[in-house]
Amino acid sequence: MMLDASLPNSPARRRLRWSRLAEPWWYLSPGLLLIALFIFVPMAIGISYAFQSINLLNPLEAGWVGWDNFSEMFDDRRFFKALGHTLNWTLSSLLLQFFFGLALALLLNREFRFRRWVQALVFLPWAVPAFLSGLTWSWLFNPVVGPLPQWLSDLGVLSEPYNILSDPQLAMWGPVIANVWFGIPFFAITLLAALQSIPKDLYEAASIDGASGWQQFRRVTLPFLAPMIAITVMLRTIWIANFADLIVVMTDGGPAGSTSILSSYIFTTAYRKLDFGYASAMAVFLLLLMTCYALVLLRIRHQLLK
Repeated sequence: MMLDASLPNSPARRRLRWSRLAEPWWYLSPGLLLIALFIFVPMAIGISYAFQSINLLNPLEAGWVGWDNFSEMFDDRRFFKALGHTLNWTLSSLLLQFFFGLALALLLNREFRFRRWVQALVFLPWAVPAFLSGLTWSWLFNPVVGPLPQWLSDLGVLSEPYNILSDPQLAMWGPVIANVWFGIPFFAITLLAALQSIPKDLYEAASIDGASGWQQFRRVTLPFLAPMIAITVMLRTIWIANFADLIVVMTDGGPAGSTSILSSYIFTTAYRKLDFGYASAMAVFLLLLMTCYALVLLRIRHQLLK
């Protein structure tokens, strides 16, 4: 047996090699099983719903309908309206969150008095439940009990104090402002961690070479932050596009559908109209859209890391 195990291609040596290869998977198997049960299995069931008629108001019409839900989706004007609102909601929220978060991260990366207290205050919005954030901002925009309409009127932004959440032209900015307040800490936390990992010697060398503050930021800070920016922008974009909580609480998609985004339209279709088949078709479309976007961002990040 000792001689057999010492041979390079012996059965004992092959069994040992396969045992070593399989050992990590045995340790990972509980986690992989939980992921399969709670993520992939529900996702597969949800995708299958997209090809079925599942309307609880018409249970006798249930059954396999193939691509009918997708055909209905591309003929639905409200779907394309919600898609346009989703792009507006996501892009405006993302850009404002990113630039404010980057500014805060650069500020908190400097030494100043009470910096720890400021960090705690900056990170506080991330700990507030989205439902509570939506209720708070709805109160702030209320012209009777909230201060914001009066302030905006005094600044000349509004002609008179009124609730912008009831104005189809301005209503989207209410949830966007609430979402920016809610999401800034995410960028501040992640970018601050990336900033603190940049070697200080690089800034000293750049300063000795006569580089200005802007040149140091452009030539030293941004190249080191670029991979982190790519992954945080990707994650936050996906979260914002699927984040209907603030809109449902603050405007419920109104007025006149001016704040309805895909995720809120999916929620309304599924849990108010009880049409789970059509809602699943829209959810699959959103999943494919976000997957393509994530692949592009991951490709860009891969190029930045080279």
